[in-house]
Amino acid sequence: MILDTRTRYLQIAFNYDLGLVKRVLPTIPHSERILIEAGTPFIKQEGGRGINTIARIWPGTVVADLKVADGAFGEVRLARRAGARAATVLGNSPTETLDIFVDSCEQLGMASMIDMVGVEDPLGVVMRMRRPPEVVVLHRGRDEEGTRGKVIQYRHVNRVRSKFNVLISAAGGVDLREARSAIFNGASIVVVNLVHPGDPWEGICTEEDVAAMAATFLETIE
Repeated sequence: MILDTRTRYLQIAFNYDLGLVKRVLPTIPHSERILIEAGTPFIKQEGGRGINTIARIWPGTVVADLKVADGAFGEVRLARRAGARAATVLGNSPTETLDIFVDSCEQLGMASMIDMVGVEDPLGVVMRMRRPPEVVVLHRGRDEEGTRGKVIQYRHVNRVRSKFNVLISAAGGVDLREARSAIFNGASIVVVNLVHPGDPWEGICTEEDVAAMAATFLETIE
C-alpha cells in the first residue's frame, strides 16, 4: 500500500490553474500527512503538464483526480508518467473498469481511489470487484454542497470497513467542523478544496495563509 492505514491525512485540492499552484504550493511545508491533489477542473485545464508541475514542486504524494470512467489503464499510465502517486476512478464506472484501474495502479506503484460521488451503495460497488481499492472516497459533489440535506454519507464507513481493510476519504464541502466530523466517523483522509473568495464552496480560501490553515487542519484531524 502507498498510504498507511494508521495515519490520518489531509488532502489539499488545487482546482484552478498553474498560477495558483506556483504561488501557493511552495508555501506549504512538506509533511507525509499531506496529499496534494491535482483536481479534475485543474487537469482538464492544464493536462499532464499541470500534474507534472505539482509533482516537481511537491516531494510527497500527488493525487490525480482523473475520475476515470473508461480506458483505465491508459489514464492511470498518463497520470503516473506525469508524476502522480495516486488516482481516482468513478464508482459508477463498469466493474471491468474498476478492476483494471486497481490492477493498473498496483502495477505502477500508485494508490487506487474509488470516488463514490452519486453512488447509493459504495459497499455493493466494492463487493462486485475482484479486489478492493486502497481508498474509498465518500464524496458529496460540488454541485450538491448547496442542497439542504445533502451530506457526506458517513453511515457507509462501518459498512465498508466491516468487509474490507481500506482507507476512507471524506470529500465535498469540508471545513474544519466537517473535518472533525469525518475523523470522528472513521475517515482516514479529509479532502479540502482551495477556493477563491466569493466562490460558493467550502474549503481554504486562496487569500488566507494556506500553510497556516493546513497546519490547523492537521492538528484538527490528529
